[in-house]
Amino acid sequence: MSTKISIITINRNNLEGLKTTIESVVKQTWSAFEYIVIDGGSTDGSKAYIEAQSENIDYWISEPDKGIYNAMNKGILKASGDYLLFLNSGDHFDSYTVLQENHNQVTNYDLIYFNLKVIGDNNVFLKKYPDQLSFSYFTNDTLPHPATFIKASLFTKIGMYDESFKIVSDWKFFMEGVCKFNCSYVRVDETLTTFYMDGISSDPHNKVLIFEESQKILKSNFPAFICDNEKLFELKTIVDNLRKSRKVKVLVKLGILNKF
Repeated sequence: MSTKISIITINRNNLEGLKTTIESVVKQTWSAFEYIVIDGGSTDGSKAYIEAQSENIDYWISEPDKGIYNAMNKGILKASGDYLLFLNSGDHFDSYTVLQENHNQVTNYDLIYFNLKVIGDNNVFLKKYPDQLSFSYFTNDTLPHPATFIKASLFTKIGMYDESFKIVSDWKFFMEGVCKFNCSYVRVDETLTTFYMDGISSDPHNKVLIFEESQKILKSNFPAFICDNEKLFELKTIVDNLRKSRKVKVLVKLGILNKF
């Protein structure tokens, strides 16, 4: 018997994006999953659209929430799958066959992450993630929640998404999972979903808030790690500058220095 997967979509007043997301879910050629939609009391017709799609949705609700992570936590509490995937309104699966081709990969590990196609205003690129995750990686990046299957039991082990933060709670969850709780993980080199850079975390106006929230988490949860990471960054900068040095390149060419 295959692993049970729960797909969770949250939405608030994004009817067109919601249509795109739901269509990409309900048209999957492999459909042995649970589908949950959490709407934040939308007033743009989203609720009526969800009602019209209710035969394809296992659970849905439309009511005011306290933010993105409050809505995501509502979805977690209703999910019964072994693994959870958050595909929020506007984002969509890369194809209608992607789950059929990859659902057997969703097993054994705590976190299973795929490639993510990213679409901005003027560019499209494929975001790939490292095979090896580390604290230094998470100080600069995160895992993609639209392309990461999360073992449901982690939300008991680590805790739900921290609703005191507005933007970075999923980053906090992934970093704590890997760096504090030693979660197992694996990268799958296949593209699972398409992500549009029009959400709250991609808005350049939120850069200051993202920095403030992330620094608060790092200083409260990983103070010793920060010190070591800063020293490593300084050393890496020195080495990178030496590699670019014309004099060093000449010494390497002459065989006086080994290439590094």
